[in-house]
Amino acid sequence: MSDFNKQKIVDSVPQTGFFGHPKGLFTLFFTEFWERFSYYGMRAILVFYMYYEVSKGGLGLDESLAFSIMSIYGSLVYMSGIIGGWLADRVLGTSKAVFYGGILIMFGHIVLAIPGSLATFFISMVLIVLGTGLLKPNVSSVVGEIYSMEDNRRDAGFSIFYMGINLGAFISPLITGEVAKTSFHLGFGIAAVGMFVGLLVFMLTKKKNLGLAGTIVANPLSPTERKKVFTTFGIALVLIAILVAITIPAGLLTFESFIALVGILGIGIPTAYFITMYRSPKTTAEERSRLIAYIPLFIAAVMFWAIQEQGSTILASYADKRTQLEFAGFSISPAWFQSLNPLFIIVLAPVFAWFWMKLGKRQPTIPQKFSIGLLFAGLSFLVILLPAYFGGTDSLVNPLWLVLSYFIVVLGELCLSPVGLSATTKLAPAAFSAQTMSLWFLSNAAAQAINAQLVKFYSPATEMVYFGMIGGASIVLSIILFIFAPKIQGFMKGVR
Repeated sequence: MSDFNKQKIVDSVPQTGFFGHPKGLFTLFFTEFWERFSYYGMRAILVFYMYYEVSKGGLGLDESLAFSIMSIYGSLVYMSGIIGGWLADRVLGTSKAVFYGGILIMFGHIVLAIPGSLATFFISMVLIVLGTGLLKPNVSSVVGEIYSMEDNRRDAGFSIFYMGINLGAFISPLITGEVAKTSFHLGFGIAAVGMFVGLLVFMLTKKKNLGLAGTIVANPLSPTERKKVFTTFGIALVLIAILVAITIPAGLLTFESFIALVGILGIGIPTAYFITMYRSPKTTAEERSRLIAYIPLFIAAVMFWAIQEQGSTILASYADKRTQLEFAGFSISPAWFQSLNPLFIIVLAPVFAWFWMKLGKRQPTIPQKFSIGLLFAGLSFLVILLPAYFGGTDSLVNPLWLVLSYFIVVLGELCLSPVGLSATTKLAPAAFSAQTMSLWFLSNAAAQAINAQLVKFYSPATEMVYFGMIGGASIVLSIILFIFAPKIQGFMKGVR
């Protein structure tokens, strides 16, 4: 997208009206609020639904397999953002991508809400994966479009947007976690309603609040390219269908082989994207330098999300089986712990936004913020190994240990995640704006693809080693990143 079009979009958006920010932030804030309400409400009970016995309303899968499926599902959700970003950049524009994505997510949750078989479960997962891939990276890209590159409100705006994400993520597990005691499917139905409300908010307010934001296709396909691309897509889909039809009966495509395949894709796809964007003739010399700076940030993000995303797998099981949930006759749902992360972000996000604004040019650089984020992530895992060290792995743990672990990782998340969103919009090559945002979310995909292998090593017997090794690796990477932060900053060519 040209600088002229970028400025044209900014000029079309009312620049005040939502806490001193562009009016379009209202639309994007509440669209993402309801989408995240939907997604995290479902995710808070999904792993329990998989490994709980059929007699308790679950699918009765092995617990280790449920962890791996959960990680692979999370990886594919973010991996599909590549397709969503490409479609937005070259065919649909980000606004239409957000709308169509919301439709697919809503239907995915509706399928989950209807009692069915394991096959029905996987159909719902496919719908949600594709829908989130269309919506998630593109709604964040639109946030970047409503601010000019020189606007000092930009980082603070992303922090406010991030608070909206977490407000939805905080409320939904409290509701679905309680409802799931009666029926998992009713909880999934509530998630479907949340996505429907988000679609209504987007459609009713976008024209007035967003102006041209999301409507301009950054790098549209020519008629010749369009025919070639869609022919290729069609052939690819047919070949995939044939391969699936052959490999499943032959016993070649199993859960284990599919998990391994996603692990390869989780690392291979972002690598291919970096190379493609770097070598593209549409990428300028200055943009290439910024891409080089983006690589260590991406690696740091993978390490961070590998820890943070285990909140829905290992720590969810820890809450369910290792934590004291009964107090004076009152029973806590293990799904409620999924609300801790967003709760702390809601409380602390405004503080961090104010703090960065207050520091102005004296605030830490982007690489330094990332290194601080990694440090806190590592500490959050070291904290959770202490109960086993002091009391063994047989007794139930005081829930405050889990609360402390979630609190520490949130401190790291607020140093890394909203800063990473903002940095991505600044460092992205102009011809790959939405796709670079998809690349940012691929850091989460890579992390969860790695997690699908890591979670197999967790058990109460290996608890201390598991948390200690992963937490220690994060702290070591934090120190390395901090040492090289000035060098990385130099490659950013003036971006702070």
